[in-house]
Amino acid sequence: MTSLDRLTGFYWVARTQGYARAVRSFPYPITEPGVHQQVRRLETELGVRLFMRVGKDRVVPTEAGRALYAFVAPFLEQLPAVAESLRPGHFGGVLRVGASPLLVQGLLPGWLRRLQRQRPDIDVALTELRTPDLELLRAGELDLLVDHLPQVPSDIETQTVARLSSFLALPAGHPLAGRRPVPVRALRDVPFIAYNADRASRMQQLRGLAAYGGSEKERYSADSAESLLGFVAAGLGYTIVPWLDERGPRRAGVAVERLNVPGAEFPVYAAWRRGPHHPLVDAAMQAAPAGE
Repeated sequence: MTSLDRLTGFYWVARTQGYARAVRSFPYPITEPGVHQQVRRLETELGVRLFMRVGKDRVVPTEAGRALYAFVAPFLEQLPAVAESLRPGHFGGVLRVGASPLLVQGLLPGWLRRLQRQRPDIDVALTELRTPDLELLRAGELDLLVDHLPQVPSDIETQTVARLSSFLALPAGHPLAGRRPVPVRALRDVPFIAYNADRASRMQQLRGLAAYGGSEKERYSADSAESLLGFVAAGLGYTIVPWLDERGPRRAGVAVERLNVPGAEFPVYAAWRRGPHHPLVDAAMQAAPAGE
C-alpha cells in the first residue's frame, strides 16, 4: 500500500515544482535527499515517472504525475482541517436519540434548539420509544436515551434533565371532577385506563393509585399519555399520567389533580453507555436542561 509520506513528498514537489522549494514548504522538517527518496520510491512502486526536469532546479509532473496530483491534492489540502475537526468535542455527525412521545413533545424541542444553536454541525435522528429500552444503547443503535428509569445499571451513565409529576385525570363531566382532593376510593367502579407496553409507567400508575387508596378496574390500555387522556376525554374512565408541566395536562374534557404522595414525582434521565467519551453525547449534555 502506498505510504502517506511518499504521497506527501510527491505532492509538495508537484505543487512547488522543485525539490528545494518542496523542502521549504513541507509541514515537518525534512532534507532534500529525503524528498528525492520519497519520490523515487513512489515511482518505483507505481512503475512510472512522475516528474520531468525543465530547468536547473525546476521539475513539472509528467502526464502520470498530473493524474496522481489531481487525486492527491484535494485529500492532502483538506486533511489539516479534517484532523482539527476530529479533536475531542469538535466534530459533528448524527446523534441518535430515543425518547418517549411525552418527552419528544415536551422536553426535546427546546433542548434540540439549544444544541442546534451551539453545534450546527450535529444532526439528530430522533426516535419515539414505547418503552425505555436500554438494550438499544448497549447495541449501539442509540447514543442517548431520554426517559425515566426505575433502576440505573452500572454500565449506564445518566444525568437528570427533568422531573415528571403524576396527575389523576378523570372526565370533566364526572360528578367528582370538581372535588379537591378527589376521593379516589369513590372511583372504584370507574374503569381505570392503564399503560400497555410500558411496564415501568404502569407500575408508577398503580403505586400512585394504591397510595390514594384506589383500586384498579382496568378496561382500556394505551401506549402514551396523550392516548390515555383521549380515553378519559371520551368519558371511558380515569387514569394517572406523568407530566412535565407542574400545572398538569390541559385537554378539553379532562379534569386533573396533581398527586401529592410519595413516589408521585420522579426524575427523567438522559442515559448513555459508560465508557470513552462520545463527543456528540458530550455536546448534547452541554445543551441539556437542568433537571433539578
